[in-house]
Amino acid sequence: MGVFKYESEFTSVIPPARLFKAFVLDADNLIPKIAPQAVKCTEILEGDGGPGTIKKITFGEGSTYSYVKHRIDGIDKENFVYSYTVIEGDTISDSIEKICYETKLVASGSGSIIKSSSEYHAKGDVEIKEEHVKAGKEKASQLFKIIENYLLEHHDAYN
Repeated sequence: MGVFKYESEFTSVIPPARLFKAFVLDADNLIPKIAPQAVKCTEILEGDGGPGTIKKITFGEGSTYSYVKHRIDGIDKENFVYSYTVIEGDTISDSIEKICYETKLVASGSGSIIKSSSEYHAKGDVEIKEEHVKAGKEKASQLFKIIENYLLEHHDAYN
């Protein structure tokens, strides 16, 4: 089994605490409201929302995928770090066992730097294609921009 790690970094004008509240802590409620084309709904299958919780995310109409299940591995509210592992769903192919993600928000001026890493755990000697990873990163970036625009338009939200 091979592990392929990818990292990315981008910036936001939103401070880390506010962004973390919207993007991580209330994402299950916020995203289906402001981006139903991306996420139709999220349901907790087991757990209390903290580490170990298993969630099922159903994607919106027209999405390439229908659902994923992921396990929350860590939520660090003080340092704005969130980690989870995709354990099931149609984003996991015959060649991928699981995908581990970590997002860290770091203060930068009056905004944030979003540092993201993903580890693709391949089955056997399968090589993960760069375009597969890029497509996922692009969708995540688009969703992030929707949340950022929402926060810019709703100054009182998540303060």
